[in-house]
Amino acid sequence: MRTMNDYLATAFPRLANRLPRLPLAQLPTPVDQATLVLGTTSHQIAIKRDDLTGKLYGGNKIRKLEYLLHRAQRKNASCIATFGTVASNHALATALYARELGYESLCFLSHQAKTESAARALHWHLQNDTQIVRYGGGRRGRIATLREHLPQRSVFLIPPGGSNWLGTVGFVNAGLEIAAQVAAGEIEEPARLYVANGTMATAVGIALGLSLARMKTEVHAIQVTEDFVSSPAAMQRLLDKTAFVLHRLDPSISADLAAQVHYQFRTGFLGDGYAKSNETTDAAISLAHDQLGITLEATYTGKAMSALIHDLNSGVGGENVMFWNTYNSRPLAASVELPPDHKALPEAFLRYFD
Repeated sequence: MRTMNDYLATAFPRLANRLPRLPLAQLPTPVDQATLVLGTTSHQIAIKRDDLTGKLYGGNKIRKLEYLLHRAQRKNASCIATFGTVASNHALATALYARELGYESLCFLSHQAKTESAARALHWHLQNDTQIVRYGGGRRGRIATLREHLPQRSVFLIPPGGSNWLGTVGFVNAGLEIAAQVAAGEIEEPARLYVANGTMATAVGIALGLSLARMKTEVHAIQVTEDFVSSPAAMQRLLDKTAFVLHRLDPSISADLAAQVHYQFRTGFLGDGYAKSNETTDAAISLAHDQLGITLEATYTGKAMSALIHDLNSGVGGENVMFWNTYNSRPLAASVELPPDHKALPEAFLRYFD
């Protein structure tokens, strides 16, 4: 279904006809302007408010789900299954939107550092009637888990983070959205764009979309997951695959699109690991709250903001900087206490409650 906010359809109607989407997100998301004071220097920061992508649940996952869940409909699926850690925003967003569309939801979740967000996410899954399966161990054990829970269902399986080439298209659309906002005079063309880089589709899609719009913005993809999840080589493979498919579906798109993008895979801000905070990340979260008026978290957005602040303090990239806020800001009421229906959880996940 096309809508007035389908920037991909406006720029590449042939491609959009071959890649339909569900209009789940409220687009375009706004861009706020704020001032960040570091020492004696003031910096103007543009903030892309992808925390507001949806009424039900915001954050960056909704753009991917528009394409992925449309594909699930075409496949006549009855159940949507995906993967993530216990506090995964992707797993929760997928489960919530799947239920809203009338699907069963199934999440294969693995352990992570104990955080309040993990307990709240498990609460939300229980309220949503998500079937939660513990997923971990060696390859043989993971395969056995999938075989146990997937047979005899019409399941549409979404990869971790929604990060295959189709999910990436959601952020190609987002890159074109930024270009439209620049063309309309709403914002200046960013010189640098900072975004958390987990399963990589967000950063890859933005970079491709900006390149399709012939913008020179450099995407700084800040690594927030371990090397086995995100790496320069894996990011290049996803970039190449997505660019190849876009060209195959619409030959008007350059065959060498992947070579035209402007991005940097940035390391050095992961700290002690996924979902683990440190003093630098905590300070970035505090500055963002006090000066920019946005709420960030320690797993993804706090580390991306830490990189932005580091660069500004180093005298790098101080002009026309954009921060892409991927963290949901829609309120979902949930406790960190052990829920009454906790027996629906795998016993190993009770550790996340006080």
